[in-house]
Amino acid sequence: MAARLVLASTSPYRRELLARLGIAFDTARPEVDETPLPGESPTDLACRLAVAKAAAVAAGGDAWVIGSDQVAELDGRALGKPGSRERAIGQLQSMSGRAVEFRTGVCVAGGDGVPRFSLDTTVVRFRTLGDDEIARYVDAEQPFDCAGSFKSEGLGITLFEAIETRDPTALVGLPLIETARLLRAAGFTLP
Repeated sequence: MAARLVLASTSPYRRELLARLGIAFDTARPEVDETPLPGESPTDLACRLAVAKAAAVAAGGDAWVIGSDQVAELDGRALGKPGSRERAIGQLQSMSGRAVEFRTGVCVAGGDGVPRFSLDTTVVRFRTLGDDEIARYVDAEQPFDCAGSFKSEGLGITLFEAIETRDPTALVGLPLIETARLLRAAGFTLP
């Protein structure tokens, strides 16, 4: 299939993951307000934002668009991207010795007008972390743009006891197993 494909994201992590599928694609910044709605669960937030990102970029175009969003959930509340050293340290302190669920929604929209959607849940079990090791980690990797304040593809893996997942790429931000399934359903030919 020679259809045009667009990743509705400027995330370098998602771009690197999608490139692994060997399909040519462009990227576009989705103009979507990511503020949670009142009473919105982390699962609903991840789903809504993945669909909204794909729809925002697909609107009026002829391309297939992939939208994705990830939300970390602890005690029923969403943990956003920390944005600062202090917030990253605070998030990691709150997750120390605990299990955190990461909801990653992916949507493929456009083309035939039928959006295709999937949700992945990955559970990360954190080791009990000392304040000094949290600070060293945050200073070394500066994960300020990552849900949960870590990069599992980097040093962040040292913070965990275990990862429970169907798709190891989901934790990085784009579940490739489901993305490939959705693209095949849209008519794309993959290996």
